[in-house]
Amino acid sequence: MYVRTVAAAAAVLGITLSALAGPASATPPPLRTGGPKAGPAAAPHAGPKAPPLAGLLGLPVVYAHRGASAYAPENTLASIDLAARLGMDWVENDVQRTKDGVLVVIHDDTLKRTTDVQKVFPKRSPWRVKDFTAAEIARLDAGSWFRPEFAGARIPTLREYLDRVQLNQGRLLLEVKKPELYPGIEREILDLLGSTGWLDARHVASRLVVQSFSADSVALVHRMRPDLVTAFLGAPPEEDLERYAAFSDRINPWFREINAEWVARVHALQGPHGKAMEVDTWIVDDPDTTQRVVEMGVDGIISNRPDLVRRTVYGY
Repeated sequence: MYVRTVAAAAAVLGITLSALAGPASATPPPLRTGGPKAGPAAAPHAGPKAPPLAGLLGLPVVYAHRGASAYAPENTLASIDLAARLGMDWVENDVQRTKDGVLVVIHDDTLKRTTDVQKVFPKRSPWRVKDFTAAEIARLDAGSWFRPEFAGARIPTLREYLDRVQLNQGRLLLEVKKPELYPGIEREILDLLGSTGWLDARHVASRLVVQSFSADSVALVHRMRPDLVTAFLGAPPEEDLERYAAFSDRINPWFREINAEWVARVHALQGPHGKAMEVDTWIVDDPDTTQRVVEMGVDGIISNRPDLVRRTVYGY
């Protein structure tokens, strides 16, 4: 029997949804924006997590893409705090490197779209991340572009980001962004993950996935840390999938590039850890598309609106 949501499954089994998800959360407190006057970080109010039954039924995991990025500036501490307040276990981010070798969390390889860099450093075009020091990047406002109330939010270093995800008791889908621009970044990321406790047995088993659009980068991470769960971003042709299984546990494609047959072909392969390969698709932000990819059989859904996807899949 095909069961579309946790709510439906609970009804079949005679279990109430409230018993699975726990009591409904109260309205969460105001969100810290991460601005200069925000003060010390506090653990955010957490919403209901996905109930254990979801995993037993094989329903997709929901990932907050760049945090809850439909509601807060992407890849900021505000965005991942909001994801935690919405009850999301998993957040996704992007990692790049500054001129002086500091790992930072930002999607674009330039600072133009999501900061006030053109105002602060008007003569530094094209404003590439790799041409600025960490101290210079720390001066930039990464929140006002999104909404005025987020003024003062900053681009976090990866260390700051990892500490906040840890504080939120979250899990991380970490993307090595454009590694061709940053030779050696894979080793630097792994070193930082190790020094901050993210490569212990508990995190490696269930709290961390490393992914990239670069197959070479994913393969390198796998060689350096064969125990890590890795994922290739993209939708290779079916005839090429087998070679990815040597170094990648997952293939994570754009939803428009796949169908149920392609997903089944990935599932038929065993990844480097001897388990069936998985598929996490992106970026899904509406109920109709959510239902469509669930019916394709995907294992995870990466979304800017993770609360909407959760309601569609889990029924609350």
